[in-house]
Amino acid sequence: MASILIIDDEVSIRTLLRRILDEDGHQIREAADGHIGLSLYRQAPADVVITDILMPERDGLEVTLALTQEFLDARVIAITGATGDRNYLNVATLFGARRVIQKPFTPDEIRRAVRYTLAH
Repeated sequence: MASILIIDDEVSIRTLLRRILDEDGHQIREAADGHIGLSLYRQAPADVVITDILMPERDGLEVTLALTQEFLDARVIAITGATGDRNYLNVATLFGARRVIQKPFTPDEIRRAVRYTLAH
């Protein structure tokens, strides 16, 4: 299956995403912030990156922009728990995220987003 890099500062979200994606046979790597996530991707690019938007050290918007500028084929899914308008998700799309997901999400939403992102 695919290699997936999960970048999220919340251990519980990383654990949940790992559990969902492990069930589908994907190879998972994790990073607790955007700085570590970018380093991991540069060492060994992943097929898909799932990044939280609001994080310390480098937020998901910075990560998305850096990845899509440096690696033209980078495939990013951005997620956020920020409430209110969809501005963060809209900006993530403008920065190159192929899919955006609002927290809380369902396992099926994650699986659909990963399948779509791998196919396109």
